[in-house]
Amino acid sequence: MSEKVYQFRVTLSEIEPKIWRVIQVPENFTFYKLHRAIQDAMGWEDYHLFEFEIKNPKTGKLAKIGIPDEFSNDTLSAKRAKIKNWFSEANRKAVYIYDFGDYWVHDIELEAILHRDRRKVYPKCIAGERACPPEDCGGVYGYYRILELFKNPEKFDDEEKEELLEWLGYYNPEKFDPGEVEFRDSTRKKKKKQQKR
Repeated sequence: MSEKVYQFRVTLSEIEPKIWRVIQVPENFTFYKLHRAIQDAMGWEDYHLFEFEIKNPKTGKLAKIGIPDEFSNDTLSAKRAKIKNWFSEANRKAVYIYDFGDYWVHDIELEAILHRDRRKVYPKCIAGERACPPEDCGGVYGYYRILELFKNPEKFDDEEKEELLEWLGYYNPEKFDPGEVEFRDSTRKKKKKQQKR
């Protein structure tokens, strides 16, 4: 069990007012596990590819960490790279890109390196504001169009309005409660432990 916890602020860029989360994850997390924690905290569905961009602390050059394939020889494996080897007091910032179609860019900042509280389960979301955009809504432009629908529904014809509202379901762009965040990987581990008892 790791002794330290990394606290990150994750902010969706190009969106105002800001959509952000503060999460705490164990220092031994890989970038893949960090990706999963961000997905759960933000409210994404993990349908698409992702990539981190971060300065390599050894070379000072920008590195890409994600899921390598034959077309991305310069991408390091997110399942192997551990966050503790990349993030530090001197190397606090990274960019996380999710869905290369809608192209959601998240600014990541290491806020603190903390001692692990053994009474708590990690990862943990401790703060945040506003719901993330709906999956596959068409990027920043599509998201602002949804906000326009809520603010000025009279600008939309009845058919388009009906289609959008049906597709959105119960979506509320202002709603977010850090206490309601469930981390899927953590939940699975808990269930396995309970089954063993």
